[in-house]
Amino acid sequence: MINLEDISPVWYAPRVTEGENAMIERRLAGGCVLARIMGTGPRIWLFHSLLADAGSCMPLARQLEERHEVVVPDLPGFGGSEAAGPDLAAIADRMAEAVREFGAPAAALLGNGYGSFIALTVALRHPDLLERLVLVGTGAAFSEPGRAAFRGMAERARSGGGLELLAETAMRRLFSPEFQDTQPQLTAERRSRFLATDPQVFTAACDALASLDLRADVPNLTLPVLILVGAKDEATPPPMARELAGLLPNARLRELPGLAHVPQLQDPSTCAAAVIDFLGGREERK
Repeated sequence: MINLEDISPVWYAPRVTEGENAMIERRLAGGCVLARIMGTGPRIWLFHSLLADAGSCMPLARQLEERHEVVVPDLPGFGGSEAAGPDLAAIADRMAEAVREFGAPAAALLGNGYGSFIALTVALRHPDLLERLVLVGTGAAFSEPGRAAFRGMAERARSGGGLELLAETAMRRLFSPEFQDTQPQLTAERRSRFLATDPQVFTAACDALASLDLRADVPNLTLPVLILVGAKDEATPPPMARELAGLLPNARLRELPGLAHVPQLQDPSTCAAAVIDFLGGREERK
């Protein structure tokens, strides 16, 4: 059972604290990034999904903090972090600036969904900033039906009804129907957090993902990559992950039975075990 206190929006209150579990704001050249930091050890960043927020990474962060210093930022345009522009390159550059400001290289960047595309773009544009990459619910490009889905969501969000029109679609893309039935409180909490997303940030991200195609670039990425995908992921389905793993020269792919688009929220223990195993430096394999 997920502890909702771990993913509560309360920690988004505008405050900066010192010491353990500090909320840190960094004023960067392009704008501020707000992040929570916890734990000690090699630093790992957790980038959240478009359909979720940083709270969706907190159960995994709690699993990792005994071995790692974990940084959980609000991505640009979310929570307390200022927007960085409409394209993924600008957002990746803002996050690269944050990684450098907090101290680089990081042991790893981990991204989920939208956050995985940002993490992958950071790795492609700034490979010196990280040692390893973990991509959860990801790919190098969407299929035409996937692109059409993003274009449709952007159009509906712009239609005047806002994100309310997309709430049920968003929950279906995050969780399987079976999971929603067994976790109604968590589903309701995630729905509430989705509705708090800035519609302009959301539509710009949908537009960017609809045109995303990194297939020509990723074969040049030589650092070790772990790709995790839920077997029931409808937002970034397993064939996308398999294609990306085949394009990367040093990738390990693991499919997670029974999980959907946010496995780090559905089953943080399984995700943490996979990440810890990967960061332990065991032999990479396709």
